[in-house]
Amino acid sequence: MTQFDRRNISMMMDFYEMTMANGYFHDRDINTKVAFDVFYRKNPDEGGFAIFAGLEQVIEYVENMRFSKEDVEYLQRQNLFSGEFLDYLRNFRFHGDIYAFPEGTIMYPDEPILTVVADLIDAQLVETAILAQINHQSLIATKARRIVRAADGRAVSDFGARRAHNMDAATYGARAAYIGGVVGTATVSAGQMFNIPVSGTMAHSWVMYYGDEFEAFRRYAENYPDATVLLVDTYDVIHSGIPNAIRVAKEVLEPMGKRLKGIRIDSGDLAYLSKRVRRMLDEAGLPDCKIVVSNSLDEFTISSLLNQGACIDSFGVGERLITARSEPVFGAVYKIAAVGENGQFSPRIKVSENVEKITNPGLKDVYRVYDGDGHAVADLLAICGETVDMSQPFRYVDPKKPWKNRSFTGCSVKNLRRLYVQDGKRTQELPELDEIRNYVKKQLEHEIWEEEQRFENPHSHYLDMTPDYYDLKMSLLHDTRKQHGE
Repeated sequence: MTQFDRRNISMMMDFYEMTMANGYFHDRDINTKVAFDVFYRKNPDEGGFAIFAGLEQVIEYVENMRFSKEDVEYLQRQNLFSGEFLDYLRNFRFHGDIYAFPEGTIMYPDEPILTVVADLIDAQLVETAILAQINHQSLIATKARRIVRAADGRAVSDFGARRAHNMDAATYGARAAYIGGVVGTATVSAGQMFNIPVSGTMAHSWVMYYGDEFEAFRRYAENYPDATVLLVDTYDVIHSGIPNAIRVAKEVLEPMGKRLKGIRIDSGDLAYLSKRVRRMLDEAGLPDCKIVVSNSLDEFTISSLLNQGACIDSFGVGERLITARSEPVFGAVYKIAAVGENGQFSPRIKVSENVEKITNPGLKDVYRVYDGDGHAVADLLAICGETVDMSQPFRYVDPKKPWKNRSFTGCSVKNLRRLYVQDGKRTQELPELDEIRNYVKKQLEHEIWEEEQRFENPHSHYLDMTPDYYDLKMSLLHDTRKQHGE
């Protein structure tokens, strides 16, 4: 069951999508083909990369896009749209093509991670929804990966639902966090919809309801003898919580042939407490009891805790993961790259006084370049359909240093983009979420340089151009500036 079985979110768009569509309907041929690129300009948290996420929801959106009777009546009440245009919307279906990176691909600024090739109105109406899905999930997947990396092999779980911006942000944020590498979520809707492992223990209210901490722990252990994880900081971790947890382990669980799985600490000095607790548990004969911590964690606090020698086995991360608190905006944009003219696509370029806002024009292919050891040394923009032959030294242009004569030698390439939607319908089965998650892990372990993954001053991944593509961009930039009197 998809989101569209329960509600129609086709109207989740900026109002200007409709005003432009109405204008195009009356002023231009609605069958004019255009190409729009989705790309972003800067990695979150000054990181070295980002993770592409949200593609599955984009495809579900365009496949199911429609305007109901109520939608059309609402638009009619705005007194801006013609009756002919509203009639057109009543029968609207998206009939475009979508090219994209596979979901989970490690990506970098300024490369087209998704391209819509469609009739003008089709391409315009889907802008906001596509950006909303990709911006949110790519942001959370990238943040999750940073947190997982900081945990250095210890498990990280998503505890963020109650701090998310709304129910969708919690559910789809959990999906993105799982892509980024968390082991599970506390959000039941995400577990049900996406088959993510779910887990949960107890709240402080459970302990407070029973009044007596030992009695609360005992009742919980009797209900869940195979999964007893006790929250020990309701009153006093060292003098009450841990002694009562040990007592339950000895008096309740061990007579049943069970072991205490873990304890959770949700407040206080986590480094100090975890070390004290580990000693107490070990001395009580519970070396296998895991220590779980939560409480406003992120990659920086986790790194600090581990640098202090904290005895922590797993982390429950909430608000700073699900909201990507340190940098809560991803910033992907949707820009026109080409317009169909005389049976072919004519490139378009956006010019700006800010160099980083000048777009890469035209229909493009994006190649990842690998050295002989399988490491990704650069990404390469080429004109769509251009031959990129690495069997011999291949000359390329570094757009930041175009005067240098550079070549790839002994390398191989992979075209990163695939056709996922054709004429409004998906062209292939999408991978399961575990496959996407494993794809992220494989890239980061075997293809992406360690230097790009560090938190401080990461290596910048190169985005190079074929000489033909670079010449196309420079020619178009020159012609555009000349045309506009600059």
